[in-house]
Amino acid sequence: MSKNTCAKFAKACLVSVLIFAGTAHAQSEKKEITIGVVPVSGPISMLIGVNGFSGGNVGVSAGRDGMLIVDDKLDTFSHKLEKRLDDLKICSECGDLKFVINTHWHFDHAGGNAYFGDQAVIVAHDNVRKLMAAPQEIKFFKMKLPASPDQALPVITYAKSVSVHFNGEEIRVIHFPNGHTDGDSVVHFTKSNVLHLGDQFFNGLFPFVDLEHGGNVVSMTRNIGEMIKMFPADAKIIPGHGPLGDMAALKAFHAMLTQTTKIVKDRMAAGKSLTEIQAAGLPEKWKSWAWLINAESWIALVHGSLKP
Repeated sequence: MSKNTCAKFAKACLVSVLIFAGTAHAQSEKKEITIGVVPVSGPISMLIGVNGFSGGNVGVSAGRDGMLIVDDKLDTFSHKLEKRLDDLKICSECGDLKFVINTHWHFDHAGGNAYFGDQAVIVAHDNVRKLMAAPQEIKFFKMKLPASPDQALPVITYAKSVSVHFNGEEIRVIHFPNGHTDGDSVVHFTKSNVLHLGDQFFNGLFPFVDLEHGGNVVSMTRNIGEMIKMFPADAKIIPGHGPLGDMAALKAFHAMLTQTTKIVKDRMAAGKSLTEIQAAGLPEKWKSWAWLINAESWIALVHGSLKP
């Protein structure tokens, strides 16, 4: 990849970061944003941003086979992420980073692909490679993103599912269509009993749903319902954003999706416009779920999902 290509890609991602993570800007002016480690279960850890936004949560499997990560944050945090992975190695002779699994294509989850693509095998759904290989626009955030460089593209893709046998367990990667995007996957560490749900699960937060790229609130709700039935009740769950969760937190997220969608649907059936529905707002119990996606934005996403 040429220096010019790298520079253009990094500049475009930086502009996107400033838009997407504007709420964290005041924090980052005073304190350096670092990568924190949350132990999850056995060899599995969750890496989070501390003092500000660094991208989505990263799942890590660290063992004698080496390192496997689920998602790789914003491109601007690749060096810090690499340093944190070095800290998590369990022995000096253990392998380095071998696999990167992308839960979806968004730059805050696959931003490090270009950095790590030379040293690890990138795995993702078929649609992730297709989207990353071409310029994209996310109108909701007024973002235009260039095509990713070749080394950032997944080299192993799948239509429905794939397994990686690594660090003593089967790691199942399963596609759940048309939730957050049209390329979302869930990663199940079967022995460790840990799930990484990517951005199909925002723990305690209104989610962004990428309607332009195959996402839909109704499908997301259905997917979450299927996950609740499909996976162990005592699984620990890494969300795309928000704190480490469990099945109770996932059920609370499902309840929010179901109930707020019904509210918007009922108001649409009563002839209310989007502006009128937004003005009426949502019940007080959902107030704490607002962040980058506030109640007004969430209503717009639900409304867009329900339109014929």
